[in-house]
Amino acid sequence: MATFGQWVEGARPRTLPNAVAPVIAGTGAAAWLGAASWWKALLALLVAVGMIVGVNYANDYSDGIRGTDDVRAGPLRLVGSKLAAPRAVLTAAMVSLAVGAVAGLVLAWFSAPWLIAVGAACIAGAWLYTGGSKPYGYLGFGEIAVFVFFGLVAVLGTQFTQALRVDWVGAACAVAMGCLSSAVLVANNLRDIPTDAQTGKITLAVRLGDARTRVFYQALLMVWVLLTLVLCFIATPACGAGFLATPLAVRATRPVRAGLGGRDLIPVLRDTGLTMLVWSVLVAAALTLG
Repeated sequence: MATFGQWVEGARPRTLPNAVAPVIAGTGAAAWLGAASWWKALLALLVAVGMIVGVNYANDYSDGIRGTDDVRAGPLRLVGSKLAAPRAVLTAAMVSLAVGAVAGLVLAWFSAPWLIAVGAACIAGAWLYTGGSKPYGYLGFGEIAVFVFFGLVAVLGTQFTQALRVDWVGAACAVAMGCLSSAVLVANNLRDIPTDAQTGKITLAVRLGDARTRVFYQALLMVWVLLTLVLCFIATPACGAGFLATPLAVRATRPVRAGLGGRDLIPVLRDTGLTMLVWSVLVAAALTLG
């Protein structure tokens, strides 16, 4: 039986910034339009957290029953390590996704009913990432999905539910957040290239190879830097405060640039997540004050 602490670790708390940061950035973008709403922001946060915990447990379940996680260098997996029954982990995934879905329904009711279709697409994307007969995460499309769902949809969806419209400031925040969220997955898949290749999980990192995946990770962070500059011009120069997150980004890239692998790449996930969290807070504050 898995302990409470192991269930928490199985939820992959290092990925929580991927859920929290887009909502903060989207709320800042809504504030730029003079329409921030704290209770809608909290509902959006509940949606995002429910989705990411749900997809993490679903990934644990699907990879576990396929044997993909039997040998790995990354953090704990409940099914792969035989600490929890597959059905229990599947139930945790369904409950988490259901919590996110209920919060999403309430948010759509007070914003726009068509958002229910977007929410349904998010749930389908969460399950089909590693679930189903042909999971797209096994075909190299995981980074695209993360960019769309935890970048474009999360940020612009948060802005829209509060302001009932989106703008170029929200779009810049969404693309920047999508790049950082994708970078977290790229770092994760870079670490798992050897084991994923052996088990038939053909991620984008497996397709690109070790060297090009490291270049791709750094390119995503460069796009984030450029978009921070763009925000300084199209919104307010105060968005330059987002560059205060640069030391975290530099620390995140060091193991990647140094050619480290295995467990030595785990801090990259943490530092990339911290980069997006700190950046989102600073930029949202700048947009709110602006």
